[in-house]
Amino acid sequence: MARVTNAVATKRRKKRLLKRAKGFIGDRKNHLRLTKDAVMKAMAFNYRDRKAKKRDFRRLWNIRIGIASKINGLSYSRLIDGLNKSQCELNRKMLADLAMNDPEGFAQVATHAKEALA
Repeated sequence: MARVTNAVATKRRKKRLLKRAKGFIGDRKNHLRLTKDAVMKAMAFNYRDRKAKKRDFRRLWNIRIGIASKINGLSYSRLIDGLNKSQCELNRKMLADLAMNDPEGFAQVATHAKEALA
């Protein structure tokens, strides 16, 4: 009976691993033991940072909205409270975009929030 080596699956597994390590520096790109550790660590960072990216952007949007609302005579929390009371459905991403690219439009939104608070 012939000896079975499972060479095809092993080669495919190694090839997949080395493909993921493309762009790594030094022995981390072509030595299997080091590559396996490097790829696992990179994948862990990748997963973690996809979550952190969402937090970072929301934080940036809040900062931009806060600065623009201060210019229009409101605090960030009063602006958000006014928008909620007026049932305005602009999300923070859109508000931050307005604050950066269309200050006049943001001023109108801020006056709308002020009226809802009064």
